[in-house]
Amino acid sequence: MINTPSSARLFLLRYAPHVAFVAAYVFLDYVSFIQPMHGLNITPWNPPPALGLVYWLRYGKSGAIGWFCALLVGDWLIRGFPAGWLPTIALSACLVIGYGCIGETLRRRFSIGRIFGNRQELLAWLAIVVIGTLLNAIVYILLLYVAGLIPKAEWAAAMFRYWIGDVVGVTITMPIFWMLATSQGRRRLRTIARSWETFGYCCVMLALVWFIFGFLRTAYFNHFYFLFLPIVWAAARHGLAGASLVSFVLQLGIIGAVTTIPGIDIPFFELQLLLSALAFGCFFIGVVVDEQKQIAEELKQTLRLAAAGEMAAALAHELNQPLTALLAYGKACDELLARNDTGEVFRNAIRRMIVESNRAASVVRRLRDFFQTGAMQLQSVEVSMMVEAVTAPFAERLQKHRVTLKIDPIPAITVKVDRLQIELVLRNLLDNAFDAVLTQPLGNRNIGLSTHFLDGGRVVMSITDSGPGVSDNMIDRLFEPFISSKSSGMGLGLALSRTIVEAHGGNLWAEIGDHGVFKFVLPFVESTKNDVK
Repeated sequence: MINTPSSARLFLLRYAPHVAFVAAYVFLDYVSFIQPMHGLNITPWNPPPALGLVYWLRYGKSGAIGWFCALLVGDWLIRGFPAGWLPTIALSACLVIGYGCIGETLRRRFSIGRIFGNRQELLAWLAIVVIGTLLNAIVYILLLYVAGLIPKAEWAAAMFRYWIGDVVGVTITMPIFWMLATSQGRRRLRTIARSWETFGYCCVMLALVWFIFGFLRTAYFNHFYFLFLPIVWAAARHGLAGASLVSFVLQLGIIGAVTTIPGIDIPFFELQLLLSALAFGCFFIGVVVDEQKQIAEELKQTLRLAAAGEMAAALAHELNQPLTALLAYGKACDELLARNDTGEVFRNAIRRMIVESNRAASVVRRLRDFFQTGAMQLQSVEVSMMVEAVTAPFAERLQKHRVTLKIDPIPAITVKVDRLQIELVLRNLLDNAFDAVLTQPLGNRNIGLSTHFLDGGRVVMSITDSGPGVSDNMIDRLFEPFISSKSSGMGLGLALSRTIVEAHGGNLWAEIGDHGVFKFVLPFVESTKNDVK
């Protein structure tokens, strides 16, 4: 039997968000009804439109009815219809149309989830809010004046006060309302709220509010800069989400201080303007932090993908030996079966095939782990074996272009590294050296590779070439991603190589000079000879 939802349940599922919006809107209207002008909703802080704009962004034009009902209920419960029934209905409809135009402009300008995605979008959002609320304030206050609710001499002051109240309310509270309305934003806020660091800077902020308004009552503005500390801290650590959260808490703290601490004579209007500028500045910092984090993640992914191409050569070398061995053992097994020989030789060939299969699978698994997590598989490897494995494929190219590769005697050194990754570094450096010497005339195309010990149990590998070398202008940007002197290069080889060496606890650098010199140091060296100096 299939259970179908009851009509009452369907009704709740359909209309519960709209009822919740009306209740939240009226509550915000109540707590922000401070220092009203002529008993109307002309206040220096007006956050309900921020909630209304988020509501409009989620539901579009269908949210107009809910917003209209919220305005009517607020006027009824909070202000008692100071303009009367019919004028209030007309004025509420005017406000819904005005705010709705702002909401539709935001919907057309921004894609869902990207309204605070970067600095350009943040500035575009601010421009739409400032201009839209100004036009809305002009029309609304003009209607109040026509209805005889505002004296002619106070029309401009009322319009300015209402406009600034909307700008302050929307700019400070809309970012956090938007995050609460999206699943991704709620996840970020939950993560931040569970952090002890968040608890710390919120406590610091509330303590500063209490200190400024409780003890410095004659110099509020002179010490207002203290409030920058926690809000900038939050923005720098948690981006826009942290800035939005702490700005909202700061707003509530200041309102609580102004309304509960006796003897405060600071103009609330000026305070809100200052707080709005502070909050938006920190929003900008938060967006920049989010952008930097996103760029870092994208760069990390790009480097990892670039490593796929670079690692392919190392994989080809590593897989070539086990696959060749598997082929040989397979042919041997086939011949033994043809002779009906399944004795010890046959079983030994099968065991060898299993060993080589595991070896190949291990190489593939290491590549998968590298792409997924950047993990390394450290193993003890002789430096001479790595050098031999990397330089062998260069033999044909060296002979073809008449390039001399001189490898100094390599001490008996065993290093603990991820062999695939360090061979990739060597291959990159030799590739660059090879390309550099091709610019030189025949007879002056030389590449050198040397290895020697350093103090502290480290080994340094040097790759030199007779190319033009690294200039003062190049050295500062040489290891930056996407910086390449090759027309066909992506500029990722050196950046990736330095990342790999540093992940091993070492360092990679170039030296300025009239010929190329690249060196990298690896720690955790074990000498296989006790007399090596």
